Amino acid sequence: MENTNTDKAASPSRGGLGWVSLGAGLAGLSVMLGAFGAHALKAQLTEKKLATFHTATDYLGYHALALIAIGILMQVLGDELRPKLQRSARWISAGTVLFSGSLYALTFDGPRFFGPITPLGGLSFMIGWFTLAFCLYKYSRTRG
Repeated sequence: MENTNTDKAASPSRGGLGWVSLGAGLAGLSVMLGAFGAHALKAQLTEKKLATFHTATDYLGYHALALIAIGILMQVLGDELRPKLQRSARWISAGTVLFSGSLYALTFDGPRFFGPITPLGGLSFMIGWFTLAFCLYKYSRTRG
């Protein structure tokens, strides 16, 4: 009997779709949290905590779009760049969890140890973006 399951690594059409899916889900979550913050939390939080909540939500949305773009780039550019684009997407995902997650925790009076985690999320974002920039720059130099 022949195995009809395709190997994920061998299927070029699947490589970036996971990141597109994750990005789309996070984008929807950012819209939901933004509405929640604007309506349900406005009377519950101080102005400073509400601003922190909005910062977390903004960065969640921005980086959700980045994951969608990286997934699309994986689809378009194919196997040659996939490992480097994966690395960028992983750093951006880690940044999302660390940065936005820690800000959400701080908004709701989570443990103070979340404070020093926020800059680690920012650093993860920077590594993800610079990895993406360097990868695409090198690729453009070999193609042009």
